[in-house]
Amino acid sequence: MSKVKVAVVGRGAIAQRRHIPEYAANPNVELIAFCDPVTERAEKMAETYGGNSYASYEELLKNEKPDAVSVCTPNYLHAPVTIAAAKAGAHVLVEKPMAGSEEEGLKMIEAAREAGVFLMVGHNQRLMPPHVKAKEILDSGRLGRVLTFRTSFGHAGPEGWSVDGRGNWFFRKEEAIMGAMGDLGVHKSDFIRYLLNDEISEIAGFIGTIDKEGTDVDDNAVCIVRMKSGAIGTLVASWTQYKGGDNGTVLWCENGVMKIGTDKGDEVIVESRNGNVETYKVGAMATNEKQVPSGVIDAFVDSIVTGTPPSISGEEGLRSLKAILGAFESQAAGKVIKL
Repeated sequence: MSKVKVAVVGRGAIAQRRHIPEYAANPNVELIAFCDPVTERAEKMAETYGGNSYASYEELLKNEKPDAVSVCTPNYLHAPVTIAAAKAGAHVLVEKPMAGSEEEGLKMIEAAREAGVFLMVGHNQRLMPPHVKAKEILDSGRLGRVLTFRTSFGHAGPEGWSVDGRGNWFFRKEEAIMGAMGDLGVHKSDFIRYLLNDEISEIAGFIGTIDKEGTDVDDNAVCIVRMKSGAIGTLVASWTQYKGGDNGTVLWCENGVMKIGTDKGDEVIVESRNGNVETYKVGAMATNEKQVPSGVIDAFVDSIVTGTPPSISGEEGLRSLKAILGAFESQAAGKVIKL
């Protein structure tokens, strides 16, 4: 079988540390093109991995015929690049948040549908080993219904992750659209929906810029959510956890409690009401400091090779996006928003 020809648009940290190396490691992939407005970055990738470099995605799509495109740009470009790539006949993997608005998300889904290509959103939290194990345990039914929960994602901010440090696009609202909620909160709205196999029906958001100076995007959010099942919980996103960052989730269920990634970050702990305690050490979650394969690239390529629609679809990405957009609406209106 011929290899899947892949182009990567945007060569920031997520492309450099996850997308490109993971494509390069996949035997079914040939990297054919890289694009970044900072042309040296695209050129460096082309020198390392082969293929051509471009300064604009329009130029790339005019000159190349990729089977698939990874969209690793600032958030405001997710929709235009995705739509252009789909119209060019390429399957698309877009980073999260998939778009800046529901309208954009719908247009992306429609473009992929009309072109007959797959659209996948890079919600890698679903594929982290502790999260996979937690889902398996929860789906077995032995813990019973989830009653309450907390899920959070926090670190010291994108200045430690981005290739541009403090001058990166994450802090510029016209490019980022939203801050910690778009970066981390959407991971958690997606994960809790997936883990509980449930939808967020109501959300109240307390969102603000508390400590990052010189930016008008949010650096912290605490949300209260109610699921359709009736379960209630909190969802936290933070760029100011300067020590002891958190990517943990705790579920209090009818028959016990499940703690996911709350200790060393690589475990699931189940404490049953009868006193039994089980600890499953299943492998680390990726962090900014320690990269482990995300699984997203392999899943995307597998979808293309087998002709199977991706489970983390555009529709799934949009539902997770709508939850955080609801939190912003709640913050602005000072009331609970029904989704």
